[in-house]
Amino acid sequence: MRYRIEGTPLPVVICELQANEQMITESGGMSWMSPNMKMETTSNGGVGKAFGRMFSGESLFQNRYTAEGGPGMIAFASSFPGSIRAVEITPDRPIIAQKSAFLACETGVDLSIFFQKKFGAGFFGGEGFIMQKLTGSGTAFLEIDGHAVEYDLAAGQELVIGTGYLAMMDATCTMDVVAIKGAKNVLLGGEGLFNTLVRGPGKVIVQTMPASKLVQALGVSANK
Repeated sequence: MRYRIEGTPLPVVICELQANEQMITESGGMSWMSPNMKMETTSNGGVGKAFGRMFSGESLFQNRYTAEGGPGMIAFASSFPGSIRAVEITPDRPIIAQKSAFLACETGVDLSIFFQKKFGAGFFGGEGFIMQKLTGSGTAFLEIDGHAVEYDLAAGQELVIGTGYLAMMDATCTMDVVAIKGAKNVLLGGEGLFNTLVRGPGKVIVQTMPASKLVQALGVSANK
């Protein structure tokens, strides 16, 4: 499979498949394709996995597209202004992504639900108890809100991230919350009570415009 990512601020990934190659996307994720792409709707792992994906922000069923009779083309467009990031998943490198980040993947990649182990990280960190975990082997495409910025954290190295700005991290990273210190900072700083603390080792991708921040900004503009 070859691919190219085009466009801004609403990008699309266009995938060129060889005969019999397959792609998986959430229900309704296909934007356009060549006539020889065959679609099959599937639970992709059974009812349990289907409900797990639903709770992680995806649709209950997924669609599998196969290039029949020769090479095929299929495109998946972003549903939100931002970026599409291609991530290589390997058995020794699963990743954790924000809820609803998944766009499409090769059939060797498995999408499942990921629960935050620490109550505080899920409840106060702003990333939610439920995130997405991608395992297996193959290329996955993720939607990033705004521009994506990458950091490679060494073992024990930490990054403090504002609520909603964490897009993806390697599963080797851990997440916790840190309280903002000082009553004046809490009351007047506009940052809330807590930030998310991510600790390496592993890659972290942060995003410049979380959906919640865009909604907030549009609301403020509408009231002016």
